[in-house]
Amino acid sequence: MTSVKRPWNFSAGPSVLPEPVLEQAAREMLDWEGSGMSVMEMSHRGPEFTRICDEAEADLRQLLGLNDDFAVMFMQGGATAENAIIPMNLMGLRPEHKADYVITGSWSKKSRAEAERYGDVAVAASSDQVWQRDGHVWQPLTWVPPVEQWTVRPEASYLHFCSNETIGGVEMFSFPDQAQMKALGAADVPLVIDASSHILSRPMDFSNVGLMYAGAQKNAGPAGVTVVIVRKDLIGHALPMCPAAFNYANVARESSRFNTPPTYSIYVAGLVFKWLLKKGGLEAIEKENILKANALYGFFDQSSFYRLDVFPENRSRMNVPFHLPDTQLDAEFLKGAQALGLNQLKGHKSVGGMRASIYNAMPLEGVMDLIDYLEWFEKTHG
Repeated sequence: MTSVKRPWNFSAGPSVLPEPVLEQAAREMLDWEGSGMSVMEMSHRGPEFTRICDEAEADLRQLLGLNDDFAVMFMQGGATAENAIIPMNLMGLRPEHKADYVITGSWSKKSRAEAERYGDVAVAASSDQVWQRDGHVWQPLTWVPPVEQWTVRPEASYLHFCSNETIGGVEMFSFPDQAQMKALGAADVPLVIDASSHILSRPMDFSNVGLMYAGAQKNAGPAGVTVVIVRKDLIGHALPMCPAAFNYANVARESSRFNTPPTYSIYVAGLVFKWLLKKGGLEAIEKENILKANALYGFFDQSSFYRLDVFPENRSRMNVPFHLPDTQLDAEFLKGAQALGLNQLKGHKSVGGMRASIYNAMPLEGVMDLIDYLEWFEKTHG
C-alpha cells in the first residue's frame, strides 16, 4: 500500500472542506475582489460584506428550495447554543410553554436537557433502550423509533429531533409529514430539526418543517457559523429572558447583522454553497454520497472482522461508526491509518471504536483508500 499525497480527513467536525473553496479563500485572503481588504477586516455593515452575506443567503435558499415563508439566519454559538436559543424563541408560541423531544442519540439528549431550563419538556419517543427487530437485538441509540409510536402533546409549542446523530451514526431519511402528525393528534405542532451533520447532503422536504438548524462545520462551511432556517410565522414569540442578540425577530429583521456576525465563516460557507451549485446542487451531491456510503457499508457487510451496530435502515450516509473485534487492536489500527494519510478515524470517546465521517467534500477516492486499508488490516489481523 502507498500513502496519499494529501491526507484524507475523516473528522466528524470541524471537517474536510472542498479544496477549490480553500484555494479561493487563500487567493482572496489579503484582497477580496479588489477591495484592498481581507473579509476578516471588513465592516459587517459595509457594502462588501453585505453583498457576501446576501449572496450566501440567496445561494443557500436556492440549494434548499426555500420560499419566502422562511427566514434564513447566520448565527453564532453552534448547534449547542441553539439548544437554548430555540426554546427561548419558541416556547412562547403557546401559553403552556411545553416542548416534546425525540431521543435518538447523544445530541438529542443534550438538546432536551438544555430545553428543560425554559419550560415543560417531555420525551415523545426514545431509542435509549434495547429494541428487538427481525430476530436481532439492537442496542440503545442505534435505531430510530418509528414515527407511529411517537407520543406528541397537541399543546406542545414544538417537536424536536436530531435527524442525523453524529456520534452514533443514526440518520432519519424522511421527516414526519402532515398526515403522520395528524395521526399523532399533533397536526399543529411545528417540527424543529437539528440537521447539523447532514444538511446539504441531499434534498430535504421543508413542507412540514417549522425550524431547521445546523452547525456549519460538517457540510456547510467552517466552525463559527450556525445556519438557522425558521418559518416566519414562528418568529416574534420569544420569552422575556431571551437576549436581544438571540431573538430571531431581531436577527431576521437585520438579515443576520443585528450585531457583528461571524463574517469570515459566513464568507467561506458562501463559497461552499457556490461550490455545491456548480456541482449541480443537492441532487448531484446526493448521488455522490450514496456511492460513497454504499461502497463503505458494502465492504463492512461482507466482512466478518468489523462490527456495525446501527440498524441498517437508519445507517447514516455521513457518519459511519465501526468496531474492531478487539479493542487491543485500536491503537495499531489508528497508527497504520495515520501513516497512510487516513486521519481522524478514532470514534467518539462516549462510544469508542472508530468512525469515518464521509461528508460532501470527501471524494470517493478517499473512501476507496480507506476500504483498501480496512481490507488489508483484516487480512493481516483476522
